[in-house]
Amino acid sequence: MIFARALFPLLLIVAWSSASAETMKFEDATALLGASCAKDIDDNCRGVNLDTVRLKDCLSRNQDVMSAQCKSDYGRAFDAISKRVAARAAVTKMCERDVNKYCGSVKADRAQTLDCLLAGPRGMTINCNKALTEAGYR
Repeated sequence: MIFARALFPLLLIVAWSSASAETMKFEDATALLGASCAKDIDDNCRGVNLDTVRLKDCLSRNQDVMSAQCKSDYGRAFDAISKRVAARAAVTKMCERDVNKYCGSVKADRAQTLDCLLAGPRGMTINCNKALTEAGYR
């Protein structure tokens, strides 16, 4: 019983940290990258646009001169950004049925379609709701 009491807080921390990593906003990932790697980016990646692929490649190439803080955080930040981009791309597929059923009149306009889905029509599928949440629209 004592072991279970000691293990429970640890499980809560692990569950919270993994859930928060999956749903990190673009702003939070960029802020983490800026806070941890600003000097490294300035010193080693000057002239590289804030394009996630090129910046990640530059940081990977310069790992030998990168600060310890940047080494520990940049992978997590780029992983969060790529997960959010993938989640946003998946919304179209995951919500296709709901768009056809509830938002047919605005189907041609992506912004209006998104507004329609976010209005949360009754009966929307669980997968569409989950995709909207994971993409950061909610």
